[in-house]
Amino acid sequence: MKSAVTGFDALVRPVSARSAVIRILIAADSPTTTSSEICAATTAVGYPETTVRVAVSRMVAAGELIREHRAYTLDPALRARRTELAAPPVRPWDGDWEQVVITAAGRPSAERAALRARLLSLRLAELREGVWLRPANLVRPLPADLTTATIQFRLREVDNPAALITALWPLADWSSRARLLLDAIENPDPAARFAAVCAALDLLTTDPALPEALQPDDWPVGALRAETSAYLAWVRQLGL
Repeated sequence: MKSAVTGFDALVRPVSARSAVIRILIAADSPTTTSSEICAATTAVGYPETTVRVAVSRMVAAGELIREHRAYTLDPALRARRTELAAPPVRPWDGDWEQVVITAAGRPSAERAALRARLLSLRLAELREGVWLRPANLVRPLPADLTTATIQFRLREVDNPAALITALWPLADWSSRARLLLDAIENPDPAARFAAVCAALDLLTTDPALPEALQPDDWPVGALRAETSAYLAWVRQLGL
């Protein structure tokens, strides 16, 4: 029991009013909304109106919100994160794998970190240093600009794909985190529930998007995505 509580505390952290505004406007149908609509949505998820108004003022000053004609528009760079809310499109898996091998050497640490983040965002996983893999079931080509730092391969069927998946991703840990968050989303306290949904959205950005044939038994990603989608739909019904 103690370890579960510790894990829960590490997963679900308080969300600042600024982050709440950003999350809500990313999920909204329109990037532009009024002050009253922002306050209505954020108070519904547990934030005092005065706190939200201060956060909005600071966001305007920082350029994160653009104020015009008594309405606020979220900065396009932040709005671009809307794609993180959607499940990655997949296709039937034919047994092929994507492999990306990093060829650039001696690069500054910032460039190495940026490349690593880029590969993770493409839902690749590092098998060993410089070698990244995933099942070729995503409906997307690998970006052409990656060729300046990598070589890309298409692998045919590999031996023991289930074992390879386990080596690439900590599936048991991911599943445990997802189940903790599914429980946390049931919290009746609005702010605690919102924080749990935010944590779930963060976890879903690391979803390996596995083919059904390679998913562990009782894999919880579908349930977690359904819960977060239902919550975001409820937020949009607040008038955003």
